[in-house]
Amino acid sequence: MARLSQRMVSLGTARSEIREAFAFAQARAAEVGPDKVDDFSIGNPSVPAPPTVAETIHRLVDEIDPVALHGYTPAQGAPDVRQALAEDLNRRYGTYYDKDSLYLTVGAAASLCCCLSAMGCPGDEFITFAPYFPEYKVFVESAGGTLIPVPANLEDFQIDFTAFEAALSPSTKAVIINTPNNPTGVVYSKATVEKLGQVLESKSREYGHAIYLISDEPYREISYTAEPLPWVPSYYDNTLVCYSYSKSLSLPGQRIGYVLVPRTVEEFDLVYAAIAGAGRALGYVCAPALFQLVAARCAGQTADISVYKESRDLLLDGLRGMGYTCAQPDGAFYLFPRTPEPDAKAFCERAKKYDLVLVPGDSFGCPGHVRISYCVPTEQIRRALPKFKKLAEEYGL
Repeated sequence: MARLSQRMVSLGTARSEIREAFAFAQARAAEVGPDKVDDFSIGNPSVPAPPTVAETIHRLVDEIDPVALHGYTPAQGAPDVRQALAEDLNRRYGTYYDKDSLYLTVGAAASLCCCLSAMGCPGDEFITFAPYFPEYKVFVESAGGTLIPVPANLEDFQIDFTAFEAALSPSTKAVIINTPNNPTGVVYSKATVEKLGQVLESKSREYGHAIYLISDEPYREISYTAEPLPWVPSYYDNTLVCYSYSKSLSLPGQRIGYVLVPRTVEEFDLVYAAIAGAGRALGYVCAPALFQLVAARCAGQTADISVYKESRDLLLDGLRGMGYTCAQPDGAFYLFPRTPEPDAKAFCERAKKYDLVLVPGDSFGCPGHVRISYCVPTEQIRRALPKFKKLAEEYGL
C-alpha cells in the first residue's frame, strides 16, 4: 500500500459542503433541466467582467511580443505591474506604497497561504471570527498552526470583543478578518475596525511581540454602503492585506491577486522575505503573466456591482417578508439567514424538495444558519422566491 500523507488523502477525498452542494446541483440539473434547479451554493460571479478587460487582453495580445507576454516574470511579479497596483492603492486610500510592498499571487487563497506559511511556527494560534470561510482551517493547519474561531455575534455579526479578548493569548500569532464577509455579507464598521486595532496594539505590548492582522479582502469593491469601507492598515500598523481580482473584476478562473505588506509592519524586510520564501516553498511564484498586466491596466475598475445590489434587495426583502431573519448584508454577494429549525443541514435537505440548493452554516462555524450565494442571474432569484415561500410555509413562518 502506498505510503501517503493521510491528511492529504482525507482532504482530497472529502469535498467541502460548498462543493458537495454544487455537485448535487449540477447532477440534479442534468436530470431535470437547469431551469428547474435554483443553485445558490457557490460564489461564482454571474456578472461579466467589465468590457475593458476584454479590450485590454486583445490590445496586449496585439501589441506585445508573445515571448514576452507569456514568459516568466520575477517570482514576486513584474516590477511595473506591482508599481501600478501600488499607485492605484495610493490614489484611493491616501497611502504611500511602492512595488516592494506587493507580492503577486494566484488569487486570495494563495495570498493567505503565503502569509500563514510565512508566519506559522509550532504552537502558533490564528484567531478568526465565526462565521468564516471554511478553508481557513485547512490553510492554517497546513501552515502548522491552530485555528481559534471566536463565536459569532448573531445579531449583527460585528466582532464580539469580550469573546475575542478571551481568545487572545501569548500564542496568538495573527488574527484573520474578512470584510465584506463570506458568508454573511456583513461589512465591519469603522468603530469595529478601530477597536480591533486598539485591542491588538494593547495585546502586542502586553505579550511582547507583534500580533499580525491578516485582512482577507476579495470582496472589498462589492459594497453597497454610502460610506467607503475602512482601509484596515490605516487602523493597525501590523496589517497584511490579501486581495484577489476574482470578484471585483469577475475573473475567478484567472487566479490573480496579491499580498500587500505595508512598510509600517514590524520588521518589514523579514516579513516580506518570509512571504516570498513561502511563495517559493509552496510553488506560488510568477503569477500568470498576462493577467498581471490585465490587473495593472484595469486596477480600480469593477464589474457592474449594481446588478448584485438589485439581487440583494430583491432576495433580502423577499425573505424578510416571508418571515426569515437575516442580518443586513452590506457587501459581497451572500445572505446568511437563520434557519427556522436548529438543524441547518436538515433545512437544506428539505429545500432540495423544491430544487433549492443552499449551504448549511455549520462548516462556516455557525450552525442554525444557511448561506445563500446570490451572484446568480436576477431572474433566477425571481424564479426561486416562490420556492422559498413554500419552504417558509412548511415551518409556519
